Amino acid sequence: MLGQESELDVADNSGAKRIRVIRVLKANSNLATLGDTVVATVKDAMPNMPVKKSDVIKAVVVRIKKRKKRKDGSWISFDQNACVLIDKDGNPRGS
Repeated sequence: MLGQESELDVADNSGAKRIRVIRVLKANSNLATLGDTVVATVKDAMPNMPVKKSDVIKAVVVRIKKRKKRKDGSWISFDQNACVLIDKDGNPRGS
């Protein structure tokens, strides 16, 4: 589960490397899990890319360390927390 001030790696080639969560866009909850949208700020970015440090962006969480149970009864977890940056329409910013 990810809340405010959580730091995540970026899993796309948009130019950002690391982001910090500002707000979780989920009704009645301040914790994000797989597939949830968050508002974040860029903490580390590659030079000469469209996404710059301190930009405020939206992202979708694609990996979390916390174990999550699937509908078929199996469990899934990852080694790191990661996200993919999206634009206003919900499309990925990277390719």
